[in-house]
Amino acid sequence: MLGAFVDHLRDFRRRRTWTADHAAGRRGEDLAHRFLRRHGFTIVARNYRLASGDAEADLIAWEGSTLVFVEVKSRASTEFGPPERAIGDEKRRHLLRVARAYTRKSETPWARVRFDVVTVVFSRPPEIQLIRTAIPSM
Repeated sequence: MLGAFVDHLRDFRRRRTWTADHAAGRRGEDLAHRFLRRHGFTIVARNYRLASGDAEADLIAWEGSTLVFVEVKSRASTEFGPPERAIGDEKRRHLLRVARAYTRKSETPWARVRFDVVTVVFSRPPEIQLIRTAIPSM
Protein backbone atom coordinates (compact mmCIF):
# COMPACT_ATOMS: atom_id res chain seq x y z
CA MET A 1 0.00 0.00 0.00
CA LEU A 2 2.75 2.44 0.96
CA GLY A 3 4.70 1.51 -2.18
CA ALA A 4 1.73 2.37 -4.39
CA PHE A 5 1.38 5.75 -2.69
CA VAL A 6 5.08 6.53 -3.15
CA ASP A 7 4.83 5.47 -6.82
CA HIS A 8 1.89 7.84 -7.25
CA LEU A 9 3.88 10.75 -5.76
CA ARG A 10 6.90 10.00 -7.99
CA ASP A 11 4.66 9.81 -11.04
CA PHE A 12 3.01 13.13 -10.18
CA ARG A 13 6.41 14.83 -9.83
CA ARG A 14 7.73 13.32 -13.07
CA ARG A 15 4.69 14.41 -15.07
CA ARG A 16 5.39 18.02 -14.09
CA THR A 17 8.89 17.99 -15.62
CA TRP A 18 9.09 15.07 -18.10
CA THR A 19 7.16 14.27 -21.25
CA ALA A 20 4.03 12.21 -20.62
CA ASP A 21 5.46 9.18 -22.46
CA HIS A 22 8.73 9.26 -20.53
CA ALA A 23 6.92 9.60 -17.18
CA ALA A 24 4.56 6.73 -18.05
CA GLY A 25 7.49 4.53 -19.06
CA ARG A 26 9.24 5.18 -15.78
CA ARG A 27 6.01 4.46 -13.86
CA GLY A 28 5.81 1.13 -15.70
CA GLU A 29 9.38 0.36 -14.65
CA ASP A 30 8.52 1.19 -11.03
CA LEU A 31 5.55 -1.20 -11.14
CA ALA A 32 7.61 -3.92 -12.85
CA HIS A 33 10.39 -3.53 -10.27
CA ARG A 34 7.98 -4.01 -7.37
CA PHE A 35 6.22 -6.90 -9.18
CA LEU A 36 9.49 -8.78 -9.75
CA ARG A 37 10.62 -8.28 -6.15
CA ARG A 38 7.29 -9.71 -4.94
CA HIS A 39 7.93 -12.76 -7.14
CA GLY A 40 11.35 -13.48 -5.65
CA PHE A 41 13.67 -11.62 -8.02
CA THR A 42 16.63 -9.69 -6.62
CA ILE A 43 17.05 -6.49 -8.63
CA VAL A 44 20.71 -5.56 -9.14
CA ALA A 45 20.41 -2.72 -11.67
CA ARG A 46 17.85 -0.34 -13.16
CA ASN A 47 18.30 1.47 -16.47
CA TYR A 48 21.74 -0.07 -16.92
CA ARG A 49 23.51 1.61 -19.85
CA LEU A 50 26.66 0.78 -21.73
CA ALA A 51 29.45 3.32 -21.39
CA SER A 52 28.74 4.41 -24.97
CA GLY A 53 25.16 5.22 -23.90
CA ASP A 54 23.58 3.61 -26.94
CA ALA A 55 22.13 0.47 -25.32
CA GLU A 56 20.16 -0.03 -22.12
CA ALA A 57 18.49 -2.74 -20.05
CA ASP A 58 15.49 -1.57 -18.02
CA LEU A 59 16.08 -4.04 -15.18
CA ILE A 60 18.71 -6.63 -14.37
CA ALA A 61 17.85 -9.18 -11.70
CA TRP A 62 18.76 -12.53 -10.27
CA GLU A 63 16.14 -15.25 -10.05
CA GLY A 64 17.91 -17.97 -8.14
CA SER A 65 21.13 -18.64 -10.05
CA THR A 66 19.82 -17.10 -13.30
CA LEU A 67 20.76 -13.58 -14.34
CA VAL A 68 17.70 -12.03 -15.97
CA PHE A 69 17.70 -9.01 -18.30
CA VAL A 70 14.24 -7.50 -18.27
CA GLU A 71 12.66 -5.22 -20.86
CA VAL A 72 9.61 -3.35 -19.55
CA LYS A 73 6.89 -2.31 -22.01
CA SER A 74 4.04 -0.10 -20.83
CA ARG A 75 0.89 0.95 -22.61
CA ALA A 76 -2.25 2.89 -21.72
CA SER A 77 -4.37 0.12 -23.25
CA THR A 78 -4.14 -2.92 -25.51
CA GLU A 79 -6.19 -1.21 -28.20
CA PHE A 80 -3.28 -1.35 -30.66
CA GLY A 81 -1.99 -4.75 -29.60
CA PRO A 82 -0.07 -6.14 -26.65
CA PRO A 83 2.87 -4.10 -25.32
CA GLU A 84 5.46 -6.80 -26.05
CA ARG A 85 4.87 -6.38 -29.80
CA ALA A 86 6.83 -3.12 -29.55
CA ILE A 87 10.13 -4.97 -29.06
CA GLY A 88 11.88 -4.93 -32.40
CA ASP A 89 15.11 -6.35 -33.74
CA GLU A 90 17.10 -3.25 -32.79
CA LYS A 91 16.00 -3.47 -29.15
CA ARG A 92 16.89 -7.18 -29.12
CA ARG A 93 20.40 -6.36 -30.42
CA HIS A 94 20.81 -3.65 -27.77
CA LEU A 95 19.75 -6.02 -24.98
CA LEU A 96 22.20 -8.65 -26.19
CA ARG A 97 25.02 -6.08 -26.23
CA VAL A 98 24.18 -4.96 -22.69
CA ALA A 99 23.95 -8.58 -21.52
CA ARG A 100 27.32 -9.49 -23.03
CA ALA A 101 28.98 -6.50 -21.38
CA TYR A 102 27.32 -7.09 -18.00
CA THR A 103 28.07 -10.83 -17.93
CA ARG A 104 31.73 -10.15 -18.73
CA LYS A 105 31.86 -7.60 -15.91
CA SER A 106 30.09 -9.89 -13.42
CA GLU A 107 31.83 -13.06 -14.70
CA THR A 108 28.46 -14.78 -15.16
CA PRO A 109 28.41 -17.75 -17.56
CA TRP A 110 26.19 -17.16 -20.60
CA ALA A 111 24.31 -20.39 -19.85
CA ARG A 112 22.86 -18.69 -16.74
CA VAL A 113 21.40 -15.73 -18.67
CA ARG A 114 17.73 -15.23 -19.59
CA PHE A 115 15.76 -12.42 -21.26
CA ASP A 116 12.29 -11.64 -19.93
CA VAL A 117 9.68 -9.03 -20.71
CA VAL A 118 7.33 -7.42 -18.21
CA THR A 119 4.26 -5.78 -19.72
CA VAL A 120 2.27 -3.13 -17.91
CA VAL A 121 -1.15 -1.96 -19.08
CA PHE A 122 -2.33 1.10 -17.16
CA SER A 123 -5.85 -0.07 -16.42
CA ARG A 124 -7.35 0.15 -12.93
CA PRO A 125 -5.65 -1.69 -11.33
CA PRO A 126 -2.64 -1.95 -13.67
CA GLU A 127 -2.27 -5.30 -15.43
CA ILE A 128 1.27 -6.62 -15.06
CA GLN A 129 2.49 -9.75 -16.82
CA LEU A 130 5.87 -11.50 -16.79
CA ILE A 131 6.88 -13.27 -19.98
CA ARG A 132 9.84 -15.53 -19.26
CA THR A 133 12.41 -16.26 -21.95
CA ALA A 134 10.65 -13.81 -24.23
CA ILE A 135 13.79 -13.04 -26.20
CA PRO A 136 16.08 -15.86 -27.35
CA SER A 137 19.62 -15.47 -25.98
CA MET A 138 21.24 -16.75 -29.20
